[in-house]
Amino acid sequence: MDCAADLFIDADRAGFPRSRPEKQWRKAMNVFRTCHRLLSASVMRRAGPYLAINIHAAEFSVAADNDKFKCLVKEKRKDRFRRLGGGAGIAAALESGAETGIRGDEHDVRRRREAFGGNTYPKRKPKSFWRHVWDALSNVLLIVLLLCFGIKEHGLKDGWYDGVSFFLAVFLVTAISAVSNHAQARRFDRLARESDDVTVTVIRGARRQEVSMFDLVVGDVAVLKIGDVVPADGVLLEGHALQVDESSMTGEPHPVHVDTERSPFLTSGVKVIDGYGRMLVTAVGTNTAWGEMISTITRENTDPTALQERLEGLMASIGNFGVAVAVVVFAVLTARHFTGSTKDDQGRLLFDGLRATFSTVFSALVGIFQQAVTIVVVAIPKGLPLAVTLTLAFSIKRMFKENALVRRLSACETMGSVTAICTDKTGTLTLNQMKVTEFWVGTDRPRAAAVEVAGNVIGLLCQGAGLNTTGRVYRPDNVSPPEISGSPTEKALLSWAVEKLGMDADMLRDWTKGNEQGLKRSCKFLQVEAFNSDKKRSGVLIRDKATGAVIAHWKGAAEMILADCSAYVGADGVARELGLEQRRNLETVISDMAAASLRCIAFAYKQVDGEHSRIDDKGLTLLALVGLKDPCRREVRGAIKACIKAGVAVKMVTGDNVLTARAIAEECGIISTNDPDGIVIEGHQFRAMSPGQQLKIVDRIRVMARSLPMDKLALVRRLKQKGHVVAVTGDGTNDVPALKEADVGLSMGVQGTVVAKESSDIIILDDNFNTVVNVICWGRCIFNNIQKFIQFQLSVNVAALIISIVSAVTSGNMPLTMVQLLLVNLIMDTMGALALATDKPTMALMKQPPTCRTAPLISNAMWLNLAAQAVFQVALLLALQYHGRDVFGVGEKVNGVMIFNAFVLCQVFNEFNARDIERKNVFAGVLRNRMFLGIIAATLAMQVVMVEVLTIFADMERLGWAQWGVCFAIGAVSWPIGWAVKFIPVPDRPLREILARRFRRAEDRI
Repeated sequence: MDCAADLFIDADRAGFPRSRPEKQWRKAMNVFRTCHRLLSASVMRRAGPYLAINIHAAEFSVAADNDKFKCLVKEKRKDRFRRLGGGAGIAAALESGAETGIRGDEHDVRRRREAFGGNTYPKRKPKSFWRHVWDALSNVLLIVLLLCFGIKEHGLKDGWYDGVSFFLAVFLVTAISAVSNHAQARRFDRLARESDDVTVTVIRGARRQEVSMFDLVVGDVAVLKIGDVVPADGVLLEGHALQVDESSMTGEPHPVHVDTERSPFLTSGVKVIDGYGRMLVTAVGTNTAWGEMISTITRENTDPTALQERLEGLMASIGNFGVAVAVVVFAVLTARHFTGSTKDDQGRLLFDGLRATFSTVFSALVGIFQQAVTIVVVAIPKGLPLAVTLTLAFSIKRMFKENALVRRLSACETMGSVTAICTDKTGTLTLNQMKVTEFWVGTDRPRAAAVEVAGNVIGLLCQGAGLNTTGRVYRPDNVSPPEISGSPTEKALLSWAVEKLGMDADMLRDWTKGNEQGLKRSCKFLQVEAFNSDKKRSGVLIRDKATGAVIAHWKGAAEMILADCSAYVGADGVARELGLEQRRNLETVISDMAAASLRCIAFAYKQVDGEHSRIDDKGLTLLALVGLKDPCRREVRGAIKACIKAGVAVKMVTGDNVLTARAIAEECGIISTNDPDGIVIEGHQFRAMSPGQQLKIVDRIRVMARSLPMDKLALVRRLKQKGHVVAVTGDGTNDVPALKEADVGLSMGVQGTVVAKESSDIIILDDNFNTVVNVICWGRCIFNNIQKFIQFQLSVNVAALIISIVSAVTSGNMPLTMVQLLLVNLIMDTMGALALATDKPTMALMKQPPTCRTAPLISNAMWLNLAAQAVFQVALLLALQYHGRDVFGVGEKVNGVMIFNAFVLCQVFNEFNARDIERKNVFAGVLRNRMFLGIIAATLAMQVVMVEVLTIFADMERLGWAQWGVCFAIGAVSWPIGWAVKFIPVPDRPLREILARRFRRAEDRI
């Protein structure tokens, strides 16, 4: 409009002659443009009894009155809600609607986010890199070493080398530790953000779509169903039998009914426990009640896992032993020094009582104390916490790539100990891609429903499928195929009704007439009963606007619906009494479908007189039976076989018919001819047993059909009483009690409700049972990696401590200097943790029995391996210390460097031995572990630099090629020793139990 007016103005300015019509057009366009600009600059206000809301043409319509909306739900202002025109008035003010939602384009979402904010909450600021550096430097022992630098002992002129070398060694240890911890902390933060992200169903542009909870904006229409968590503050636009649990906000456990008039407010964070509906979002993020509360929570969850607690105990025991050794070494070295038994490199006494001064005495004590503190630093396995953090972070990252999102760290460890899995059927063992394959009307099986079935039956079936549903059919135009949303069962039934029955459901648009027509326009909802896991059915009471007839529609488990039917209709549309013979025939139809692994759904109806407070479910007329096929996943049979080999029992718990459940279990391999003791039981049978009877058969249960939520919970409890470590899969709100009771709760990421996900420890993102098996394998790998590192580190600790004691007592000289010991500490702590804690799992782990949660951290095989390596290293170092000079013809200093070099290379070669505790071939898969090879290369490079380049700072001399070759040869001896010692058989029973039993026998004999 403005452009047209400007065109006439430009023409006038250019001097073109104007005709009379052109002048009239110019005047008209000027008037249009003036009116347009006045409207753009003015403010329109709504008149009447409603609250005034500013509407701007250029800006968002309600930006000026943001507070009216963001406080609406927090304050629960019913008067303001009514003055705004109720839900419809607020939706209109926010340029939204119950059926269409917001436009949803990028510009629309952006301007709403700018006006009202995003649906995000303030997070705790992660620990910075320099904070990790400070934490690493706050080690008391390292601070003591920095204070005891070499300047005090040798003076400023010659001693600054020692001081700088100490500083470099300490800096290297702390820097690498800080970098590793910072990297793992960032990884944990990223995974935490992933676990907090929840998918929400919204209506945008009249189309249902899934968006992240963080992308929700004010004006969005969110679809709520049982198990959802309300993602933001809002008001109910429409709903049926909607109940929410507000205990997270108010502490009151009682359900709260929500309707569109008396109680329309929905607070973010509350859980939907019944019914369904659509809500209009009025406030997001920190403007919500939940956002205000969560912004005040700044406490960091630092609770250690069970494995971390056990490792802390191991660290304390080793540390105490190291302190004891350090005290002995300090006492021996002090006594030898002041009694004149210690000599320097030239053979002169280090202490002369006649010439001693306070400075020399103090320097000597500082040097001895420094050596003792260094022993403690080396003895305490500070790499254990880092190893746990590394293996958890690495495993969690890899599991996420394999479709498993960990919400609780301890669950990773516990999965390695799982002995029983209670799994759902639908979506976990099957593909969750349902399709109607059989259709019966009474005792007739029509081939073409639209042709062979009477029109009145087709109409009732369309009502039963299209109205008694939480799904939705949307057709954008007359050419595009319909888009169907909802649960897999609802989608299958709606697809069948649209394709086979010709149903025009929900919001099928008639673009030629410019209006909307459909089933929901021709009927009025009176009552709705959402699907109930106890009754296994859903119902709806409607009034046909054309005829005024009030009809109750029911849909659910076939045998349960059939039990409440007293009549049935045939393909001819005639209702007949359901006699004993006809009932038996229909039960046979249901049984045959179930035996063919079909889920059988029944449709029934009843015409009632008047509008009732509840939907009548007795004396129904059976409309039809449909069979839905959900094929098993191809990989599930192999996954279950792997579980059985690994000592993990798989138990299928389903709400399906017992015949359907048995057929699926046989197809998946849960039931086989090789398992004659396995039993299939129904929920009501298990429920009728006493706890003692349940305990007797719980190990033999393979399938529990027609189960209720409490049956699943009871099964988990009985398994735990039998000593099992239980994992449970679940996707619905009804699974929450069992998910919380289990040792590990596994929720489904695709079909799982938000409540189920929040109650679980791990989310299976692809709903695949094979992913559950991978999680078990990773859980075993975590414990296995920690054991590898413990074996490697203890072999170094034992060797270093024994050498320190023996050298102090026999010669008074330590074979390794303080800087060298710190470098060894770096290799076995940080570098060792990086190398051994990041190994990937192998299928060999799934051939072993589950790891007992109380099993000792150090197994008998580990004791044997580390003892062999420690004895070899102690003998080697002592031999080099006392005879190395004569054997190799080198001086004292070069001999000391060879001792250090050989000791480090022993650790490098021993890292290969530590890759597998029991298997002889420790090189299997080593080329696939790039982290391990990189750490080995980095360690060797650091060692070469330390020996050949930093000779002054490390107080060393360079070695020749022959001497390097000797050191490598000595280190390589670790390989045949590690290989040979694994031929020695060790008992499976822990060493502690064996010794305890022998002590008891000795006491009994006495």
